[in-house]
Amino acid sequence: MKKKDTRGEIIRIGTEMIARQGYNATGIDAVLKEAGVPKGSFYHYFRSKEEFGLAVIDHFAERFEQRMEEFLGNENLAPLARIRDFFESGLTRVTQNQCTKGCLIGNLGQELADLNERFRARLDEIFGMWRERFAACLREAQSRGELSDAVDPAVTAGFILSGWEGAILRAKVMKSPQPMRDFVDLLFSAILGQK
Repeated sequence: MKKKDTRGEIIRIGTEMIARQGYNATGIDAVLKEAGVPKGSFYHYFRSKEEFGLAVIDHFAERFEQRMEEFLGNENLAPLARIRDFFESGLTRVTQNQCTKGCLIGNLGQELADLNERFRARLDEIFGMWRERFAACLREAQSRGELSDAVDPAVTAGFILSGWEGAILRAKVMKSPQPMRDFVDLLFSAILGQK
């Protein structure tokens, strides 16, 4: 008989609930109820709600890193095509969930960056890792002659990340994926010089 990973289940359910309603609006009791875990068990797995929140962030970041590797690490495609495929996949996901969830890391950054230094630092670290994934693709595109050497990969990767996160936020607010579509189209035509 397979042993239940209770801590993992609490994190998984917490991730879903926080993605829907935010960190502050997500009560531990509701997470435990959804997970079928007795109230008193929470502190067996986490010292505090903050530790739980950091575990949720790490869980999401690990899953998202796998997704980034799937797309940005796909050596069967040219580097800029990898970036485009990554964004097209994100656009599809946001469209499928009717623009309701957005990016958990971006959402938590807006909600918690000014309120909790540990959260802010961890979220910033994750954004930095994501920026570096884009920068690596841009450097590879330059080495293959796909992208001008005049483009600064680190600065452009930061712009890409900020623009994408902003487009996701606007998609949520507008309940339309159009800001994300506009971002991708403009990024490739005007910034990266692709058609």
